[in-house]
Amino acid sequence: MNIIITISITAFIVLYAGLFKANKALLPLTVVGLLTALGFTFSAWNGNAVHFGMMQTDNFALAFSGVCIIGTLLIFLLTQNYFHAKSDNIAEYYTLILFALAGMIMMVSYKNMAMLFVGLEIMSVSLYILAGIRKKDFASNEASLKYFLMGAFSTGFLLFGITLIYGATGSFDLDKIQAYLVDNSKAISPIFYPGVILMMIGLSFKVGAAPFHFWTPDVYEGSPTLITTFMSTVVKTAGFAAFLRLFAGAFEPLHDFWAAPLIVIVCLTLFIGNVTALFQKNFKRMLAYSSISHAGYLLFSLVVVGANSQNSVLVYATAYTFASIIAFAVLILVKQKTGNDSFDSFNGLGKKNPLVALSLTIAMLSLAGIPLTAGFIGKYLMFLNVMGEYHTILVAFAILNALIGFYYYFRVIVAVWFREGAETELSTPAQYKVVLLVSVAITLILGIYPAIILNLI
Repeated sequence: MNIIITISITAFIVLYAGLFKANKALLPLTVVGLLTALGFTFSAWNGNAVHFGMMQTDNFALAFSGVCIIGTLLIFLLTQNYFHAKSDNIAEYYTLILFALAGMIMMVSYKNMAMLFVGLEIMSVSLYILAGIRKKDFASNEASLKYFLMGAFSTGFLLFGITLIYGATGSFDLDKIQAYLVDNSKAISPIFYPGVILMMIGLSFKVGAAPFHFWTPDVYEGSPTLITTFMSTVVKTAGFAAFLRLFAGAFEPLHDFWAAPLIVIVCLTLFIGNVTALFQKNFKRMLAYSSISHAGYLLFSLVVVGANSQNSVLVYATAYTFASIIAFAVLILVKQKTGNDSFDSFNGLGKKNPLVALSLTIAMLSLAGIPLTAGFIGKYLMFLNVMGEYHTILVAFAILNALIGFYYYFRVIVAVWFREGAETELSTPAQYKVVLLVSVAITLILGIYPAIILNLI
C-alpha cells in the first residue's frame, strides 16, 4: 500500500506544482517520488502482506512493481524538451502517467477481482486521455477514440466474466475462487466456464493479443511517441502480470479447459504480429506489430502452468521493456532531427552517433532473441517451459515466427550501419544517455547472468 500511496501523493504534488507554473520542479519531484516508491518496494521484499483482504504485496507483486517503476522512471527521463514542445501545461502529462502507474501497481497486487477492475480502469482512463492529449492532432484524436471504444468494449467482456464467476462462487477473492474449483472439481457451476472465457477475452484486449489486437497499431502510431513507449512497455508488463496472477493462480485448477483457446490466441498473436511487421515501412508501426508478437511469447507462460511460469514472465517482460525503451528513445531523437519515423531516417546512424546506434543495435538484437541479450534468455525460458510437456509443435511454430522477426529487426541494423544517410550530426541529451546506458546495461547483464532475477519470485 505504501507504494500506491507514494505514487498517488507524488501525482497530486506534481499537479499542484503545475498549477503554480513550477515546470522546472516537475521532473525532480517525480523522480524523488518514484525512487521513494522503489525504496518501499525493496523494503517490503519477502513480507507477503495482505491489505484489507483486497491486495497482496508478495514477491510476485513487488518484482513486477519494481519493473514498472524503473521503466516509468526511465521514460520520465526522456521527457526533456519533449512535453514542452507539445503543451504549456505539462504537469497533466506527468500526473496522468503517475496515476496510470498507480493503477498498474494495483493490477499486479490484486487479491480480489474488484481491485483488478479498479486498477485496470484507473490505468485505462489515464491512457485514453494521454493518447489524445494533442488536441489539434487528428491522428492523436483518432488514437484516443479508438482506444476508448475498444477499451470500453473489452471492459464489458471483463465485467461480464467477473459477474458470472461471482455468480458461480459467491466471491471475488482469488483464494476462495481457487478453493471453490478444488472442492467442487466435479460439480462446477456451468456459468463459471463462460466467465473464464470472457475474462480471457477482456484481458487479451488489454494486452494486445490477437485476434483482439486491431486497436494496437493505430493507437500506438497516433499517440505521442513517449506515451506509446509507456503503453508498449510498462502497461504491457502490468497487463501480463494481472493475466498471470488470475489464470496461473485462481483459475489454475481449470487449466485443461482454458489452455486450448489460449493456444489458439498464442498462435494467432505470433503469426499476425510477426508477418504484419514484415510489411511495415514505418519504424513506430513496426514496433507496434512487434509488441503484438511479443504478447504471444508472454502468453506462452500460461500454456503450461508450472513453478517457472512467473519467473519466465518476469524475465521476458523485463527484457522486452528495456529493449523497447531503447528503441523508442532512439526513435524520439531521430524523429526530432529528421521529422519522420520511416526506416530510411535511421540510415547512417552509426556514423552520426555511435552510442545511439550501438544502443539501438543491442535493443534490436534483444527483441530478436539473439544470445548474450536478455531477450534470448526470455525466449529460451518460455520455450523450455512449454517443451517440458507435449507442445513441441507449438514451440516449433513459435521458433519459426521468431526467425521471421529476425528480418524486420535486422532491417533496422542494416539501415543503421550499412546504408548512407544525411551527414547531419545527431546530438544526445545527457538524460537520454543515462536512459540508454542503464537500459543497455540491464539488457546485457540479464543476457549474460540471468540468475540475478531468475529466482526472485
